[in-house]
Amino acid sequence: MQSLHRFVWRDAGRRARKLLDFAETEADGGRDLIRAAELTQDPVLRRLYTVHAADEERHAALFRARGTELLRALPDPGQARSGMNWVAPGERGLDDLRVDRKSDAALLAFLHLSEKTAAGHFAAYVGALKDDPSTAAVFREILHDETFHMNYTLAQLNRVAPTERRSYLWRARMGRLWKAYLRIMAAIAGVIGAVFLTLQYFILIPPFAFLAKRAERREPQGWKAVAEERPLKSQY
Repeated sequence: MQSLHRFVWRDAGRRARKLLDFAETEADGGRDLIRAAELTQDPVLRRLYTVHAADEERHAALFRARGTELLRALPDPGQARSGMNWVAPGERGLDDLRVDRKSDAALLAFLHLSEKTAAGHFAAYVGALKDDPSTAAVFREILHDETFHMNYTLAQLNRVAPTERRSYLWRARMGRLWKAYLRIMAAIAGVIGAVFLTLQYFILIPPFAFLAKRAERREPQGWKAVAEERPLKSQY
């Protein structure tokens, strides 16, 4: 995987696009955490969620600043390549999680797995960005926070649901796998749809084009004489 990550991050345009995408994800996660802080009745979690949200906003600013810097350095910023997030997804934030429908324990379990996955990805990106120490430094700084987020969510899950911790983690893991399955199926459906539309274009349209040209050749050139004048009785 390390060689694949190096390939993805080697292109400066793709690197800029991915960092800007990460900035949007971090900012969205910060908004969800603020909502979680508003909903929870646990004062300890309210404080930790608020700190976590502030970290996400800072991460978004770091990603956005570095991505913009790389984008401006490109000869043609409009040709920045796709981020290929299906290969190097980074952090998916709360993954469109309905915060208001989750208990504190369920949210903590999901956050723990999300932060753990993000920490693993960011550590891999640091190794893949040896030729770009500035971007690697951004990931290294954010990785420190991700490790803290991963640890505090597990510690708080042990406090909130000490006997059901494994159950909440298992359900959160199954939920993430289900969403990953849906993303893969949506991507496959998009590819299949593009293939069928392309086949229709090359198989169905040529016969109609041929018949239209054939009918056009049968039509006489110039004006066609009208047999008799028909007075206009109504504008309709």
